Amino acid sequence: MNKYFLIIVFIFFNISTYAQSVLEGKRVLVVYGGWPGHKPEQFAQKVTHWLEAQKANVILSKSTNSYTDSAIMNSVDLIIQHITMSEISSEASLGLSRAIQAGVGLAGCHGGLGDSFRNDTEFQYMVGGQFVKHPGGQVDFRVTLSDTEDPITMGIADFSLHTEQYYMHYDPSIEILATTVFSGEHDPWIEGVTMPVVWKKKYGEGRVFYSALGHSEDVFEIPEVWELMTRGIEWALRK
Repeated sequence: MNKYFLIIVFIFFNISTYAQSVLEGKRVLVVYGGWPGHKPEQFAQKVTHWLEAQKANVILSKSTNSYTDSAIMNSVDLIIQHITMSEISSEASLGLSRAIQAGVGLAGCHGGLGDSFRNDTEFQYMVGGQFVKHPGGQVDFRVTLSDTEDPITMGIADFSLHTEQYYMHYDPSIEILATTVFSGEHDPWIEGVTMPVVWKKKYGEGRVFYSALGHSEDVFEIPEVWELMTRGIEWALRK
């Protein structure tokens, strides 16, 4: 066989492999609901459309009862949740935490992951933080990338936006990828406070990714916001 033909085949194979999405063929559970102000269904549709474009197999669920279904939980590689506030049963909470500890990935944003199930401290321990306030409501602020060498943030520049600036109670063990600084305009005593905006962490064998951005659909139209979200989802995926 001609050696040049073999070289061409080798190059084509490697390009095809590189182009293949890490999500291709993976099973992803997207669970949404809770406070309607965060448009959970719209987020679920947007992220599902993107996942399907990456050739992932998506399971959509409007209920945390999915977390009690062992057939689902034993088969998925990643869970994306968008449920603000609401409540979760002890059985569902246990099913979710066990899956993530066993190696299933978890990803989400804004109140859909950072303000879910306020009375469930194990859930907060798993996520790595909890929303407590957004002083001033919709405000102008800047997001600064903390670790530009990380695959999630590499090549993304600092950016500004107008939306809710989340003040979080957070776990000091999280790996912070982006931060914001509070001006103190609305609550003077927090002037100069630096707060995590994007982070990743481990929970057992599972990878957890969180972004505090995502109050409304227009926020995801900001290229940096959506790029961080999708890269974080890919990172959280069980390998």
